Amino acid sequence: MASEREHQHKIAQLDHAGLIALWQAIEDDAPMEWAPGKALEYLVLRAFELEGAAVRWPYIVEIGQEEVEQIDGVVYTGGLSCLLECKDTAQRTNVEPIAKLRNQLLRRPSSAIGLVVSKSGFTEAAIILARFLAPQTVLLWNGDELSLALQSRTMRPSLVAKHRKCVETGLPNFNITEEGIS
Repeated sequence: MASEREHQHKIAQLDHAGLIALWQAIEDDAPMEWAPGKALEYLVLRAFELEGAAVRWPYIVEIGQEEVEQIDGVVYTGGLSCLLECKDTAQRTNVEPIAKLRNQLLRRPSSAIGLVVSKSGFTEAAIILARFLAPQTVLLWNGDELSLALQSRTMRPSLVAKHRKCVETGLPNFNITEEGIS
């Protein structure tokens, strides 16, 4: 299995067109030469990076000799600091990854928010429960939204729009494909 450094090197070779091709392979459940789930993590981070965001690649948090967290990455853009959780599954994502991310946010500064990207979207229960995570904010981003943001090169503005709508309405699942990013 490839190391995190090898994944970083591989994804760094991709431009926007390469990311769109990788996204198509992920949608088709065929991301060649990637460990399960890793392609989506690195694709999201690279897409933000190409648009000028600072990113922290996936990493492990250890206390003493014990692994306590696996973080899929961090995105810094537009004054936002976002812990990333990616789910590359055929089924819609349930509340468990959202709750896991909320618990990780509890150990971070209150200004940090969460971003869960799910290739297949979210269950109705996950969307409803994500509304009640206060005071932690966890934004939800589905595969259709990721596809649109990749095609239009609007990862950063989309994230800012999602955050603003969450601030204004309290809803973590503002959908950029339905309502735009203005």
